[in-house]
Amino acid sequence: MSTQYRIASGRASLAAEVVGSGDPIIFLHARVADRRMWRAQLDGIGESNKAIAYDRRGFGETRADAEDFSAVADLMAVIEATTDGKPAILVGCSQGGEIVLDAALQHPSCIRSLVLIAPNVTGAPTAICSPEIEGLRMQLKEAEKIGDVDQAIAIRTRLSLDGPLEPEGRVVGEARQLFLDMNSVALRSPPTGANLDAVAAYRRLGEVSVPSLVICGDLDLPSTQERSRHVATTVLNGSYHELTGAAHLPSLERPAEITDLVAEFVNRCAGRGG
Repeated sequence: MSTQYRIASGRASLAAEVVGSGDPIIFLHARVADRRMWRAQLDGIGESNKAIAYDRRGFGETRADAEDFSAVADLMAVIEATTDGKPAILVGCSQGGEIVLDAALQHPSCIRSLVLIAPNVTGAPTAICSPEIEGLRMQLKEAEKIGDVDQAIAIRTRLSLDGPLEPEGRVVGEARQLFLDMNSVALRSPPTGANLDAVAAYRRLGEVSVPSLVICGDLDLPSTQERSRHVATTVLNGSYHELTGAAHLPSLERPAEITDLVAEFVNRCAGRGG
């Protein structure tokens, strides 16, 4: 059973939910999703821990007046409101992983360990893509610029859910429908303002000393796979797990496997084996 929260941060009211009790594990969603991408993980991890997820500004059920803001400060507001002062394990996918790394550098005493799924990294070099992938990215940028929501969702689905070099429609069923709905909400939300965080984590990855598990699917963007491996080998206590046959959002297409990987890592960090 989950408990719903409304957490104030600046002029935002962050929609969050908590499942279970015990050690806090906080899930941060990708830019192409909201907290619903973690449904299976909240239910599974929440059986023996306190599993927490929230919608960032511009996503899901969070409501925010337009203002420049700090995504890390929003995360810290969630930590303060939900963890009872215990250091948290942070799980972040894509842009959520970027925020996790920024927070780990700014607030290390609040963070116990990290799970990074296909993470973005502030300050990372510009990705070099094949012409086919670069073409899709430019089409997406143009569709978002002119407000063509349907086209933007279609391209996001190809890039993030199916995999950029995979057949369109590779992922079907509830996972696909949820992805479409999450993106429809995000792309139709009013502007929220600029994120003021400027950590440049890429050149500081060697300062991240907490245990860190990096996960990436082998159907994700080649540049994302390369960046994920770099993170795993550059942080001081990192490990890497490749998912065969998965793209950018494995929590949607392989929910049980991601839940098991996170649970095993959480147990290892807690000294419970597993």
